[in-house]
Amino acid sequence: MLTIWGRSDSTNVKKVLWCAEELRLDYQQIPAGGVHGVVSDPAYRALNPNGLVPTIEDDQLVLWESNAIVRYLAARYGEGVLWSSDPATRATGDRWMDWASTTVAPPYRDVFWNLVRTAPEKRDMAAVEKGIVRLGQLLSIVEPVLARQPYLSGDALGIGDIPLGTLVYALFTLELDLPDMPHIAAWYQRLTERPAYRKAVMIPLT
Repeated sequence: MLTIWGRSDSTNVKKVLWCAEELRLDYQQIPAGGVHGVVSDPAYRALNPNGLVPTIEDDQLVLWESNAIVRYLAARYGEGVLWSSDPATRATGDRWMDWASTTVAPPYRDVFWNLVRTAPEKRDMAAVEKGIVRLGQLLSIVEPVLARQPYLSGDALGIGDIPLGTLVYALFTLELDLPDMPHIAAWYQRLTERPAYRKAVMIPLT
């Protein structure tokens, strides 16, 4: 059975859980990280020397890095579901996965950590405001793409939707002062109608 190590409120763990739910995989989740500890234990460090989450064990494979895990699960179990056999289509998804993680995640983190995980008196609101402006600029790149197609991955949900789809839940839940982007809002609405998304992603922000 697939084992997923990580706490449910971690953005990176949510990616993996959402993927597993979309693929209807049987899996065991072991809470790790944050209040759960575990990640500093020698046994866990033997699996993931970074001491971060998520990590998976699948048969004899041990794998860490959330995007790599999503790609692996989709390739092994999701042919025709989340994984396209066409290299060009798949590369388009890969692009959005990496863009969300390398470009969107930093300003998202500034906003999320200050507004959700930092006491009000300790918040860096200048960083929040700067982060919101940057997020608006970045999402304006996505808006015209979703005007042409229903998903970042194309005509159907794919791996390219998972990283950014995980982040937008918090952005909409926090009701940030972002530009009006009706096509992103419609994409988000489509995601909220998916049982796997509701189960893995739409949990209280902590």
